[in-house]
Amino acid sequence: MAEGLSLTLRQRAPIALDCTLECAAGELVALVGPSGSGKTTVLRCVAGLDQAGEGRITCGGALWFDRGVAVPPQQRRVGMVFQAYSLLPHLSAEDNVALALWHLPRREQRQVARQWLSRVHLQGLEERRPAKLSGGQQQRVALARALARAMSAGDQAPGVLLLDEPFAALDQVTRRKLQQELARLRRELPVPIVLVTHDLDEARMLADRMVLLHHGTSLQQGAPEDILSRPADVRIARLVGHTNLFEAEVVQSDGAGASLLWQGQRLTVSEKPRFRPGTRVCWLIPPEGVLLLRRDWTPRDSDHNLVSGCVEDSVALGPYTQVGLRLESGGLPLSFSLPTRVARRYDITAGAAIRVSLLAESIHLMPWSDLSAQLSLS
Repeated sequence: MAEGLSLTLRQRAPIALDCTLECAAGELVALVGPSGSGKTTVLRCVAGLDQAGEGRITCGGALWFDRGVAVPPQQRRVGMVFQAYSLLPHLSAEDNVALALWHLPRREQRQVARQWLSRVHLQGLEERRPAKLSGGQQQRVALARALARAMSAGDQAPGVLLLDEPFAALDQVTRRKLQQELARLRRELPVPIVLVTHDLDEARMLADRMVLLHHGTSLQQGAPEDILSRPADVRIARLVGHTNLFEAEVVQSDGAGASLLWQGQRLTVSEKPRFRPGTRVCWLIPPEGVLLLRRDWTPRDSDHNLVSGCVEDSVALGPYTQVGLRLESGGLPLSFSLPTRVARRYDITAGAAIRVSLLAESIHLMPWSDLSAQLSLS
């Protein structure tokens, strides 16, 4: 990937790493994983602040790290935005941005710094110090500084923009505004962008691709929607927050889909089959794939995946109500959500008997795993 960022990092200690990542120029890749999974360590290795035990990093066709090669941080064209802004309190917004432009003459530093501050909508605030700026404005200054470093490269190729949970410390309204600002800016920037985030919704909104990291290992890479709705295995499904995880047996598999035997009943699956009949599998269905049926509705022969049970729990969370359904056939409960107005209209409270439909197109099959063992380890 000559015009983008490419890395392979491996080490056993002090933080285990076995990570690969590709990010093309103009692409935004989200690096997602639980705390302690090594996300920030990967960014620091790209920036040259840390060195992995072994591996290779290239950016814009330049070799930054390999056996016998370790380009110093100041020679890497890296713009980095931290969660805590990291602005110098005694300098103005303009001077904070100008710090990234040390390779330019002073007059040009000021001119370029003002241009980047304007790009992030801070024109008129150039002379203010951080204490006189709101949290969102301070993060805009940090973003302008990082962009100046990554993009103001003279005759050199643009570098890379690294964002280490840049919006986590902001209130929700400001966070949404800056997410929108980044989404607009990135369309104009011919530079690879790597975003570290805990927020799966943020990754879904902003990223072209997502890399899921766990204990330093990159487990799955792809479009965010694919990873979130089609995780490769149960471990990844749990990491991205799926709770409706069950075991079944494939009883039919053909070009039209598959059928499962689950707790004594058959389920239809639209997903292109990957498992032969007789194979034990795990499967999931996201909450939005569970549809509540009216009590007076009469099923037709063509209707599939009907499930009955008793409401175990019903918790209103603002406009939506979270429902836990204990199935008549036993086993693990099924979770889904409803608009709170619908839950109230149909009296979806603990003890109520209800029926739901499991959408065939929402069911995803995975290799079998002992869910009880997984539960004990989580």
